[in-house]
Amino acid sequence: MKHKILILGFLTMSLGLFAQDAEKDEINNVLDGWHLAAANADFEAYFDKMTEDGVFLGTDAMENWQNDEFRKFSKPYFDKGKAWSFTAVGRNIYIGESGDFAWFDELLDTQMKICRGSGVVKKVNGQWKIAHYVLSIAVPNENVAELIQIKEEKDNELLQELKKKQ
Repeated sequence: MKHKILILGFLTMSLGLFAQDAEKDEINNVLDGWHLAAANADFEAYFDKMTEDGVFLGTDAMENWQNDEFRKFSKPYFDKGKAWSFTAVGRNIYIGESGDFAWFDELLDTQMKICRGSGVVKKVNGQWKIAHYVLSIAVPNENVAELIQIKEEKDNELLQELKKKQ
């Protein structure tokens, strides 16, 4: 009897891991396809992979693009046949217990060199969609002081503006 319970437990655990691996494969395909759609300037394929209320946070402090705004901003780039080209060189995916949302982080090879993407995907009508994406430029620790000097003036101006709005 103990052996049957152990075997049943092992099978249940194995099926759960297999299902999670299959979900991670689907999420990988969505993210890779999303990046490929941008590289191919395929506007419809790109935005089809985002939720209707999706958010894209860009590298500039003021880039907090809601889906409709992001579409308007992006359309001219896609129309010219040249959007952006990001290729994942590493990715981690974590699936929530409910199985209908996941979060991820990825290292990207881009025209800005190494960047980090992170975000949230959720299942919409059985398909994984990008609900929230954050793009950041990866800065080696030994270059942070230099970067701070480069951006200090503009950041100080922006911080003053933002504090006035509070």
